[in-house]
Amino acid sequence: MKSILPVVAAAGIAVSCLTAASDAAAFTASAPHVAQALPSNVIRVSTAPQGQVKPQFQRRVVRLVTNEAPGTVIVDTNNKFLYLVEGSNRARRYGIGVGRDGFGWSGVVKVGRKAEWPGWTPPPEMIAREAKKGHKLPAYQEGGEDNPLGARAMYLYRNGNDTAFRIHGTNQPWSIGLNMSSGCIRMMNKDVTDLYERVPIGTKVIVVGPGNKQGEVSYEDRGVDILRTMFGG
Repeated sequence: MKSILPVVAAAGIAVSCLTAASDAAAFTASAPHVAQALPSNVIRVSTAPQGQVKPQFQRRVVRLVTNEAPGTVIVDTNNKFLYLVEGSNRARRYGIGVGRDGFGWSGVVKVGRKAEWPGWTPPPEMIAREAKKGHKLPAYQEGGEDNPLGARAMYLYRNGNDTAFRIHGTNQPWSIGLNMSSGCIRMMNKDVTDLYERVPIGTKVIVVGPGNKQGEVSYEDRGVDILRTMFGG
């Protein structure tokens, strides 16, 4: 995984990105970065049965050689992994789902805000696009386990502006490892919740994808850190 190469996204229906997706309250000027509270009638985390996701996409502690600073997030859209760099050639690796053909992207962004159990507002172009396929999307959907954004969302910004892309959970855990979103980075709910707790607002996120707009970045995944996986730490 040294010397990043362009990525080709593939197929599938996606209803989770290129959206203003969020709770309306989260957009208020008085509290633009406040995580949203979970409704009392919603279970906090929906964990996917292990059999729904291929073993290589389960969360792991790995040996990652990189010159990126600890705390940096590297999204490898080619291999469908997201890395949280921990330093000393170590990282947490999560399986992800990424953009389908025509919706892949690359670049260096930051986590601009975070939300728990976010609501979802699909943009008009997505509603029209899916309507042509016979899929009727809601104008707005409250946060919860049936919401396409899942348990948590981290909103990606560039130069202080919302890119409309997010790292978020999913109500389709079987989609992890596939190219089928509209550009967002989707994770299992249990994984996005884990990452959410470790990643503060302002975190640097490097998305490796089509166009190589992420610039020069090198990293090498040398596999599972057996000792840390067995004994923790």
